[in-house]
Amino acid sequence: MTEAARDEIVNEYVLTLSCPDRPGIVAAVSGLLAERGCNIVESQQFGERESATFFMRVQFAAPDASDPDGLRGAFASLAADLGLRWRLHDLASRPRVLIMVSKGGHCLNDLLYRQRSGLLDIDVVAVASNHPDLRPLTQSYGIDYHHLPVGPGGRQAQEAEILTLVEHYGADLVVLARYMQILSDDFCAKLPGMIINIHHSFLPSFKGARPYHQAHARGVKVIGATAHYVTADLDEGPIIEQEVARVDHTHSPEEMVAVGRDVECLALARAVRWHAEHRVLLNGDRTVVFR
Repeated sequence: MTEAARDEIVNEYVLTLSCPDRPGIVAAVSGLLAERGCNIVESQQFGERESATFFMRVQFAAPDASDPDGLRGAFASLAADLGLRWRLHDLASRPRVLIMVSKGGHCLNDLLYRQRSGLLDIDVVAVASNHPDLRPLTQSYGIDYHHLPVGPGGRQAQEAEILTLVEHYGADLVVLARYMQILSDDFCAKLPGMIINIHHSFLPSFKGARPYHQAHARGVKVIGATAHYVTADLDEGPIIEQEVARVDHTHSPEEMVAVGRDVECLALARAVRWHAEHRVLLNGDRTVVFR
């Protein structure tokens, strides 16, 4: 593409889709984009043989004069023909993120630093916590902090306050950055595919409390962390990313915890970035991640 053509193209979008696998899907999508003067910047696809399902992510640049509603209408027509489940994302719109924490601040600090440094293309709009401890850290980044303890009204009242924050800030994503409370089924149902959790263990092993102590007791040689979407089934949501680190018999439980903090930060940051870049497609209880 010439420099002149590149200068004329200013709007970028990501199209994600899944559908029953069949010949001609890539040709149909690329042909539609070409007809509308769009330039494909990045394209990835995957056909799962077991379920005969096709997954695709296309990032493309569109002419300034292009009509987003017209694009959506064209894709809707194509979807009807091919049986597509699809979404069109405007990359000019950065995801608005509400972070939830308890007392551990390492994942929160890592996300806030990555956002400020331009390493995460998100807007952290607020932080909510059931403890007041991380208010100074959060406010040092110029971000609102909301202390929402579980009070006399119980968990239901507290979760209603969280949902009010989601609506008030227009949050597209809720990130549980070591938020040590179990969310209710009703809360999870209200935000499907919109909550990412970091589990301080290499799921599906060592669920529940004190996972590093469980790992130490079993004499493991590798520990890890798992970032996953939250569902009503505790720690069973679709996995987005996992990170591991080697340990040995010389590591105490406390040293394992320290190593674990690093892998938690890495796994969570990658999951948030891939979600923000629309690289994660749900595949039942699993995910397809176009890295």
